[in-house]
Amino acid sequence: MPLVKTWQLIAGSAVAGLALSAAAVAAAGPWDSGQRKAERDRAASWSLTGGADHAAGGLPQPAPSAPWVLSAIGSDTPRKAGASSSGGLAAALEPLLADPALGTSRTASVVDAATGEVLYESGSRDAMTPASTVKIATASAALAALGPEYRIRTTVVRGADPGQVVLVGGGDPSLTAKKKSPAGSGGSLVALAADTAQALKAAGTDSVALGYDDSLYTGPARHPIGKNDNLAPLTALMADEGRPDDSGSGPVERSTDPAGDTARAFAALLKERGIKVTADPARAKAPGGAQPLATTLSTPLGGLVERMLTNSDNDIAEALARQTALASGQPASFEGAEKAVTDKLASLGVDTAGTRFADGSGLNRADKVTSGLLTGLLVRAADPRRPELRPVLTGLPVAGFTGTLRTRNAGASQAAGLVRAKTGTLTGVNSLAGTVVAPSGRLVAFAFLSENGPDGPTAERGLDKLAATVAATP
Repeated sequence: MPLVKTWQLIAGSAVAGLALSAAAVAAAGPWDSGQRKAERDRAASWSLTGGADHAAGGLPQPAPSAPWVLSAIGSDTPRKAGASSSGGLAAALEPLLADPALGTSRTASVVDAATGEVLYESGSRDAMTPASTVKIATASAALAALGPEYRIRTTVVRGADPGQVVLVGGGDPSLTAKKKSPAGSGGSLVALAADTAQALKAAGTDSVALGYDDSLYTGPARHPIGKNDNLAPLTALMADEGRPDDSGSGPVERSTDPAGDTARAFAALLKERGIKVTADPARAKAPGGAQPLATTLSTPLGGLVERMLTNSDNDIAEALARQTALASGQPASFEGAEKAVTDKLASLGVDTAGTRFADGSGLNRADKVTSGLLTGLLVRAADPRRPELRPVLTGLPVAGFTGTLRTRNAGASQAAGLVRAKTGTLTGVNSLAGTVVAPSGRLVAFAFLSENGPDGPTAERGLDKLAATVAATP
């Protein structure tokens, strides 16, 4: 039946799949890097009427709209394209979109993800500052350029000088100097030091001079916004995102020299493993064509995309934009990334007219996207013919459960557990773009952009009402 097939295609990427089967959820286990494990565990305890929330601390109650999805799946009536009333959706959305809390400019796009049918739009071709919803574009471009299984390498090679080794950064944003990675699998400076020490000892070497090469990136190391707790200096060699504490996300004052700090941490790890480092690490250019003594690999790109979207991680976003540039033969700089991302999105068949990708994270107000572009990318990520883009959907935060949506549309909201969306927030700029399974059983992509709102939290509530209305409208 068409409805069942459509559901099967989207269940893996839409959170509504959580309600299908407790056994299936339990068998699936945690996602990459442990993301959404609590969400899956919670889903396993749901009853046929929606279950009960067994966690303390005011976490969300089961989504009351989940039974509608199950009813749609069990229906014997196939869903037809256009079965939802676009007129009804417009009538429900337009008063909410006119809310002064959303500011003086706002646009909207709502699209059937299976058919591409436009269900509602208002100014969907008007380019606006997207804030962090631009990460959907960054993710789509990186996945299209490199694929979800691609891993970024950090290596150690013999240096040009006798007795020298060079730590070479490849731009891995998951690289960690911690003995146990707080975010799951990824590049490990500890493992790299162990493998390097083993290779050196096998060659009869127990003393080296250490250089480090972070020359892969070009252009300014600082984002145009300047020093900011939401982003470290941009360098191809950095451990733990330059964070001085155990935090894995969110704003915190960063290292002013992440490449040097990483090299010094690596020197200490070599010393612990019996390799004497004769002087403080210094910048050095790795010889061309040098064979690695040791290598450590990042989290697969699909996992990096998921982590970036769930936590709105700016460091990962800028790294992925530069990886897209490198894969496209462009310099790993803001300018190179802008050209590469624009070209790659155009190759996906979305309309890039009026858009600009001045950075990968959305911190730059010069970024411009349309709500139609965002829904276009979400539709492509849901396309079974483009499995490489699927992490764009699976990484989106879940309303009331994960990431930047953990406290939004939570509790008794009909959108809790069903809406998956990327948030965007700058002063005077608020946006929300994602997917939801409507009561009709169709997967719907939506994007709402707003500017010049008088109050950020009030604008967020307005956007959440729009998303909840999409979730509730047949």
